[in-house]
Amino acid sequence: MKYVLHLLVILNSLVLTAQSVTGTWKTIDDETGAAKSYVEIYENNGKIYGKIVKILNPDRVDAECIKCEGANKNKPVLGMQIINGLTKDGDTYEDGEILNPENGKVYDCTIKLTSNPDKLRVRGYIGFFYKTQYWQRVK
Repeated sequence: MKYVLHLLVILNSLVLTAQSVTGTWKTIDDETGAAKSYVEIYENNGKIYGKIVKILNPDRVDAECIKCEGANKNKPVLGMQIINGLTKDGDTYEDGEILNPENGKVYDCTIKLTSNPDKLRVRGYIGFFYKTQYWQRVK
């Protein structure tokens, strides 16, 4: 009975981990379908953040955020925090921002796991206009 209880605890923790938005995600270019980067999503003080930890195009590894404003202007894209301050509301994380390093623009952001826990819906928006990407969990 003791072993069964331990097994149930381990399986339960694996299921909870698999259903978390935290972890490393592969970003996909919505125009070309090509994989672009890996973003590590993590929690800090109850809020969700994400930073670029790998750039997949070897020609872009040393890219800088030329069009960014403020503290990110001309900073390396690799290592840049692009998701800031999302808070959980049900199964969605919202009320934060996402930076697009290619155009330097900051958008309001929501993220949510799809029915597949290895697929993340990332939505950046301004008012009623939004763009959605689907990122894949890196295992």
